[in-house]
Amino acid sequence: MAALAPRILRRCPLRSAAPLASTRGSWDRMCGAAPSPPAALFVRPCGGSGPEAHGWSLRRWFRQPVRCGSTAVRLDTGGGFARFALGDTDRANEKGDQRQQPPKKKKMSRKAKVNQLKWYRLKAKKKMKSPNPEVRIRYKLDKAKRKEEWLIEKLRKYDVPMTPEPVHDPEILTEEEKFYLKRTGDKKKHYVPVGRRGVFGGVVLNMHLHWKNHETVKVVCKPCRPGQVYEYAEELTRLSKGTVIDIKPNNTIIFYRGKNYVQPKVMSPPDTLSKQKALEKYRYEQSLEHTGQFIEKLEKELEDYQKHVALFKNREGATSVDEETTINDPTTTSDSE
Repeated sequence: MAALAPRILRRCPLRSAAPLASTRGSWDRMCGAAPSPPAALFVRPCGGSGPEAHGWSLRRWFRQPVRCGSTAVRLDTGGGFARFALGDTDRANEKGDQRQQPPKKKKMSRKAKVNQLKWYRLKAKKKMKSPNPEVRIRYKLDKAKRKEEWLIEKLRKYDVPMTPEPVHDPEILTEEEKFYLKRTGDKKKHYVPVGRRGVFGGVVLNMHLHWKNHETVKVVCKPCRPGQVYEYAEELTRLSKGTVIDIKPNNTIIFYRGKNYVQPKVMSPPDTLSKQKALEKYRYEQSLEHTGQFIEKLEKELEDYQKHVALFKNREGATSVDEETTINDPTTTSDSE
């Protein structure tokens, strides 16, 4: 077949030039003064299949849409009305958004950070060694207030959200039963300590372990501020579902487990802190308390200094007025002579 292809092409009858000329004339009349397309565009294939095999085929260059320049016209319907826009609006919007974004901060080098710290330390040293007492007091006061804000932010991380629990219905005990439980609780030596960490999951766990063999348990709170033992009693009642029998002056609470006591599967409540986190919270609370006392002391010092300065100014004003009166009054000068 490959050898017969040239022979078949030679035998293909050639068309006359009249139809080609007539086609070119009609093209010129249609386009007016526009130049006619080249004759190479009008070619009738000798073989093949499809619609192009049965008639004249034209190039597709005049079928493509005419483009005026490199810009495209778009219809923007944003904002409730139509607008015609040139160019790619999506890219323009992206560029506008990029321009509105704030510039990124440049990363400081290690040497720049060291120099900045040195400058802050030198500035603080000047304030600490200032001859004016008010400057020194105000510097300490500002520093203590910044530390107080930082400690409050740290303590917010240890606030455990309280889960909604069913309402605890305490059992009704008679006076005789309370007296008996109080006596038995005092005589027994087992107890649960509540130290500087306060109430956390381990305290409730120890109470349930004691209630496994005994009806009552003593909770000893040391150290404890005045009135804090009642807060501990309320918190432990909510977490352990026990009943408070007595609160002694030596910060000791006696709890009763109840007549229908059933040991829970999870003895350490989930809405409590761990032992380590409870210690961290105590340290932050202690630091916050000392910082508050230091702030009160500095505010009092600043107030006393301002009173002293005002009193000194009043005395100087009074002495200057007396000197002026003695100089301007002639009677005083004559009496002295």
